[in-house]
Amino acid sequence: MTRYWGDESWRQVAYEARESYGMKYEVKRPHSHLPEAFRRRLIEVAGFKYVPELVLMRMDDLQGPPLYYLFFASHNKTGARIAEHVFKDSRPPQEPQLF
Repeated sequence: MTRYWGDESWRQVAYEARESYGMKYEVKRPHSHLPEAFRRRLIEVAGFKYVPELVLMRMDDLQGPPLYYLFFASHNKTGARIAEHVFKDSRPPQEPQLF
């Protein structure tokens, strides 16, 4: 994950640090935080100006289990408008919470 993310900061999104009886440990957070955190990272760290909301791709159109998230990142406004148009057609009217 470090290679994909670029550094160790993904751990702060994926795990919550806790302490009990003087022992420190990490508790895994729901994965639903990771896609949006990566989208923010594309904007804040990678410097992309246009990063539309991601699209959750599912098996069997809009009803099946989640497969992956589709991201688009660009410095070009026209490209972003085109991607947003394509993404809009791929999004259900109201996406339910996954996890």
